[in-house]
Amino acid sequence: MTAASSSSATLITGASGGIGEALAYEFAKEHGPLVLVARGGEGLARVALQAKERGASRIETVTLDLAKPEAVDDLDSALAALNLQVETLVNNAGYGAMGAFADIAEEVELGMVDLNVRALTALCRRFLPGMIARRKGGILNLASTASFVPGPHMAIYYASKAYVRSLSEALSYEARGSGVTVTALCPGPTTTGFQSRARLEGARIMRTMPVMSAEAVAAIGYRGFRAGKPVVVTGWANRAMVASVRLAPRSVLLAMTRALHD
Repeated sequence: MTAASSSSATLITGASGGIGEALAYEFAKEHGPLVLVARGGEGLARVALQAKERGASRIETVTLDLAKPEAVDDLDSALAALNLQVETLVNNAGYGAMGAFADIAEEVELGMVDLNVRALTALCRRFLPGMIARRKGGILNLASTASFVPGPHMAIYYASKAYVRSLSEALSYEARGSGVTVTALCPGPTTTGFQSRARLEGARIMRTMPVMSAEAVAAIGYRGFRAGKPVVVTGWANRAMVASVRLAPRSVLLAMTRALHD
């Protein structure tokens, strides 16, 4: 695809609910084309309708499981057929699972790596070179405050988000002066469907930590992304937590994080 023949679009993964849905509504206000990607077609149709009402000039939906190895090639083919190129990439798709590393099913843990790490990396690699060549665009990757600490009983999820934040900061530095920005969005506990899938609904972290709405997280993340910030931590409580963990002994962090998952 070339810039002369294709329209520029914002691509949002995991857009059928939660933070991904809320981000779709934020980007819809820019009045450009949106491409919404998720595994669930019904959720995508609902979000597409709402995003259109909020101002998006064009909405396309792609039902796709990004954890599959061939998914990025399939997505690229779909974009070519739609005559769209990605100017803004929002990597929101991902999931977590609570439990001891040795007890969680292997397919669940490796699937988490496939979606949270491999697919996100593959999408960045596929679309970032074109953005740099055109000297325009940006990537917003969903990390987490979990990226700042180790996570006993959610080991893979925390490690995957540490990867996302580290990668995003490095890419942000590499892209300096190119007209392209890369941002890691780091929310804390947020009201979404994530808690149910991760089995976190009754965990101490949801009972004791301030919980933000997906809409509030998306609004903060969108503003930080458009301001070109490499890392955006949402909310004063989360920013205070991030500042404090830089000083705490690692053994203390491990014990505290484990306790939050009870």
